[in-house]
Formats: sequence, C-alpha cells, structure tokens
Amino acid sequence: MLMMSRREGETILIGEEIEIEIVHISRSRVRLGIRAPRALPVLAREIKLVRDENRTAAGTQAADVSLLMASLQAPPVPRVPRR
Repeated sequence: MLMMSRREGETILIGEEIEIEIVHISRSRVRLGIRAPRALPVLAREIKLVRDENRTAAGTQAADVSLLMASLQAPPVPRVPRR
C-alpha cells in the first residue's frame, strides 16, 4: 500500500484518468473529491461489501423459498361425488 501525505486542496493522480482531490480535512474525517471516467464505478468499500452480501442472500433465498412453497402445498383433496 502506498502512503501519501496531502494537504487540503492538493491532488493525487492515478494513471491518466483518475484524480483524487483532498477537499476538506476535519478532526475525524477527510472529504475527497474523485474525478474518474463514468464507465469506472467508484464505491466506498462498505457499500460494495453490503451489496455483495445482499446479492448472495437474495440468490440463496430464492431457491429456499421455492423449496418451502413446494413443501407447504397440500396434496389435492379427492372429490367425493354428490348423491
């Protein structure tokens, strides 16, 4: 991991297309501005982790729900002819 010291208003370049600017520094937070091509997704890591967990959970639940529904369906009741 590359460690860099930057002051407010300074910029970091990643390749030719990505620019990260230190917009504001406070006691416990740093606000970053990121310029990148629209085709390149820029996400906070926490958001990606939650998205991946949700996708995994949704995939397994769909199969589980189908099995549950199949097991809950009652067998057809035979009809008794009326007299």
